[in-house]
Amino acid sequence: MSDLTAFEGRKLEKLLGMGSGYVLNFSDRTYSEFFIDYRIDIDAAQYRTGGDSKAKRMRTFWAVAPNNTVGRVLEGLIAYGIDERCLGDSSHELIDACRVIAQRLLADQPVAELDSLTANSDDRDFEVVAEHVREAIEKNQPEGALDRLHTFVIKFIRIACEPHGIEVNRDKALHSIFGEYVKALREGGHLESQMAERILKSSISVLESFNDVRNNKSLAHDNPILNYEESLLIFNHVAASIRFIKALELKIKQKAEAAKKASWEDDEVPF
Repeated sequence: MSDLTAFEGRKLEKLLGMGSGYVLNFSDRTYSEFFIDYRIDIDAAQYRTGGDSKAKRMRTFWAVAPNNTVGRVLEGLIAYGIDERCLGDSSHELIDACRVIAQRLLADQPVAELDSLTANSDDRDFEVVAEHVREAIEKNQPEGALDRLHTFVIKFIRIACEPHGIEVNRDKALHSIFGEYVKALREGGHLESQMAERILKSSISVLESFNDVRNNKSLAHDNPILNYEESLLIFNHVAASIRFIKALELKIKQKAEAAKKASWEDDEVPF
């Protein structure tokens, strides 16, 4: 649930024109469509516990949704209201104050590196898996997506291995593939510190344990799922590792391209 204060709520209600039960200029249809863009069914029973009007459903949404989700929706509502010129109070002071509220809520992200959990290829299936993983965090339900996170990691690491000439097949376990990847990084001189290498090596055993979580504590099978706090820990560890690998691979690619360009330029020098 969000920690929106009563004082902040009053400011938002004034900006969104919620005094008479409405929200901005939304009809029932456009109200539902707006929330669908954020993967939220505002017509669901959980948002009608305080009443059926658009304003009452909005207040219930503020009460039950996590901070980051409320912040994203508020940002969208403010932008929509300005674009449609339908804000209840369009004073610059109130708009700025409500933007600050939205930013405060957005800063509360359960997975710090969530934006890194995106596909590193154009494969549509991979993109769908990545979207489901991010959606679970946006809904603050990491325990419900551990199986998809495992799938995401497998796909991500296999693709990351390709430029290093590492053979990847379905018979190789995830942690074994990652072990070969870390070895390739070390032998290629891509790691500047022994500590970074040790952190990555420690992830080999972590990924081996992830197989057990996926098989015995996730929705991949008929299991009792892992608790919220441990699920969140797994998500944060994976997201931080993915962010680092993406940044490192980009650096390796840029270095290789620069070397190739320099080689071309040398070949063009007349003697």
